[in-house]
Amino acid sequence: MTDLSRFPITRKWPAAHPDRLQLYSLPTPNGVKASIMLEEIGLPYEPHLVRFDANDQLSAEFLSLNPNNKIPAMLDPDGPGGAPLALFESGAILLYLAEKTGKLLPRDPAARYETIQWVMFQMGGIGPMFGQLGFFHKFAGKEYEDKRPRDRYVAESRRLLGVLETRLAGRDWIMGDEYTIADIAIFPWVRNLVGFYEAGELVQFDAFPNVQRVLANFVARPAVARGLEIPKRD
Repeated sequence: MTDLSRFPITRKWPAAHPDRLQLYSLPTPNGVKASIMLEEIGLPYEPHLVRFDANDQLSAEFLSLNPNNKIPAMLDPDGPGGAPLALFESGAILLYLAEKTGKLLPRDPAARYETIQWVMFQMGGIGPMFGQLGFFHKFAGKEYEDKRPRDRYVAESRRLLGVLETRLAGRDWIMGDEYTIADIAIFPWVRNLVGFYEAGELVQFDAFPNVQRVLANFVARPAVARGLEIPKRD
């Protein structure tokens, strides 16, 4: 049996199946990237809920795996060369799992890097901008009389949706006919923007029919439907 005892995180979240990939996460837009990916590729894994309301992400055990105290984080008992590998950052996890299994990332070098660029587009643009818009629209930012910060993020979120709208014209997915990690990176955030953040009207989401179409196809995938609920909240 695989021994993961040298990893302090397993003291707080013991591995019932140490031979399986261990996922430490919460079903947020970043968290579900990893669970959706794992459901899509079919690797055995064991999910562990990281409770923000209990500050689990600030615990010494979690910080031992991810010093940046963000989810998701992952421990693969069968990493490169057969040695365990710990990873954090959702984009890095997507790339690692794609390369480990040879799935959801094109083999052609040019298409591979084109896919990676769209993952980076989400990491550097969509995630931060949609997240800030959510703060100013739904959470504490609603109390601010000065609406200039909110309006800045509304404008930038609309611009990013426009980039997606143009890219998806005549395409089934970001990369065309092929569903990839780029879609897994991007569409949980689009779903969150119009769903949890309730910002669809604010960004005039109806003006982006291609984005709407592909989002609907994304959430209709069985693996996506499962991944969106993993880890289960208590």
